[in-house]
Amino acid sequence: MESLWLEYAWALLILIGLEGLLSADNALVLAIIAKHLPDNQKKKAISYGIIMAFFFRFGALFAISYIANVWQVQAIGAAYLLYLGLKHVIQAKFGTKNEDIHKEDEKEAKGLGFWPTVTKIGVADLAFAIDSILAAVALALGLPDSPLGNFGGMDGGKFLVVLLGGVSGLILIKFAATWFVKLLDERPALETTAYTIVAWVGVKLAVITLSHEKIAILDHDFPHSTLWTTIFYSVLVAIALIGWFAPGQKAEDKGKA
Repeated sequence: MESLWLEYAWALLILIGLEGLLSADNALVLAIIAKHLPDNQKKKAISYGIIMAFFFRFGALFAISYIANVWQVQAIGAAYLLYLGLKHVIQAKFGTKNEDIHKEDEKEAKGLGFWPTVTKIGVADLAFAIDSILAAVALALGLPDSPLGNFGGMDGGKFLVVLLGGVSGLILIKFAATWFVKLLDERPALETTAYTIVAWVGVKLAVITLSHEKIAILDHDFPHSTLWTTIFYSVLVAIALIGWFAPGQKAEDKGKA
């Protein structure tokens, strides 16, 4: 039983760390969208955006049972996480720099009034909510069943992991995003690392999809096996360590200067 809760705690810790890195990028995007507004309206627009994020994320929780039980939705979720992660990694490696991506966000938002800006922030929040819930569900579905019964169409323990992950994302955007932004400034490779982890979580959801009883390409118990659990967490830790110690673009630019 102790090993079960240890695995749950480990998954939640990973999810909170991932939420922290992604919330830094999310908070940065929200700040850029509202940048053109006067200071008093800027803070208000971002606050409204966070309130929207709160409702979007809790609204997304009602879709968990659908994601957890319908293999087609799992497949779409896996494809989306893979697309989201790989797109960012490829852009960072071969194409557009993060700063240029954010400049595009600023250019699109410029000239919008207060409520159109709030609406744009709301749309961004909805996208962030989908990313967050999908990543949380992908991590949670790979966990063994808990003794907490069922809630919301899925195992109670798994639901709790998703719920706490979603809440932590909101808290981090509101209170800790500034610290994570500074961390990303010091270690810019971590942003790409976060999206690499998103893609790897997409692989995890793909494995869960392929082991669904209606697909049965993989054994039904494979996502919960010791082999896959060891592979998943070993690769995840390796990605995190490489990202932590890797020199980022800014560090390289400083070296050239």
